[in-house]
Amino acid sequence: MRVLITGATGLVGQEIVKLCHVKNIQVNYLTTRKSKLSQSDNYKGFYWNIDTREIDINCFKDVDAIIHLAGASISKRWTESYKTEVINSRVESTQLLIDTLKGESHSIKQIVSASAIGIYPDSLVNYYDQTHKEDSDSFLGEVVQAWEKAVDGFSKLNIKVSKVRIGLVLSDSGGALKEIVKPIKLGAGAAFGSGKQWQSWIHIYDLARTFLFVLESGLEGIYNGVAPNPVTNAELTKTAAKVLKKPLFLPNIPKFMMKLVLGEMHIILFESQRVSSKEIENKGFKFKFHHLKPALEDLLD
Repeated sequence: MRVLITGATGLVGQEIVKLCHVKNIQVNYLTTRKSKLSQSDNYKGFYWNIDTREIDINCFKDVDAIIHLAGASISKRWTESYKTEVINSRVESTQLLIDTLKGESHSIKQIVSASAIGIYPDSLVNYYDQTHKEDSDSFLGEVVQAWEKAVDGFSKLNIKVSKVRIGLVLSDSGGALKEIVKPIKLGAGAAFGSGKQWQSWIHIYDLARTFLFVLESGLEGIYNGVAPNPVTNAELTKTAAKVLKKPLFLPNIPKFMMKLVLGEMHIILFESQRVSSKEIENKGFKFKFHHLKPALEDLLD
């Protein structure tokens, strides 16, 4: 099997590439940096430029499926111009792939696209699965709606469409966990706001396995990329402190303070989405990390 991966050099992409190589799946990847083009048989790089709508069509050669992860990071201050970039990077990269494939004969049967649980409305009481119809009216909700709608365009090319709505990704090589543990390591850790907001997390290893499980099982539709046991923000902070053997003395950090520091992006820390992983488990997927403490011990020890 050969897959084409967009966003292969990002946090999640690197983990998926690693797992592909373990499973003898060959990888083509798209990159915007010509200096990053590798040409080994199981890891071949191809150039694309979303702004100029340039793409090396050789990237599709002998490819059975696409794993689509490309998109500008949401962990940067959300100015109006950056918000446009966040949406466009997802929608236009998707459109470029679709438009290029329209005129080509190809062997692609499926696309597995990243998405996000930010589409579910902020709630302390709801327990969301992928059938939930009401979308969040936040900026993240807007991003995911535009992204998923663009990805649906692949179905017009007779390509199976699957989406993985990703939660809080826990990794030891970057992403949110590093930022969460920084103050805890300094003895200055604290929960955000009430600390009651739900965090639907997933260990990066299980997330990479989710993408390949959806791909190898030929599953269509929407799956939540979250572990089976979401926790509150207070529990996440407390468990991380326990694993790091650090005390937690401080009162919770008020919302207005983080709004001053981060602007609109502060909602990432305060929104609450308790999300179900049942759909993928019902298909036979088994998580290695079900509970937060073993996941954090694996990543922080």
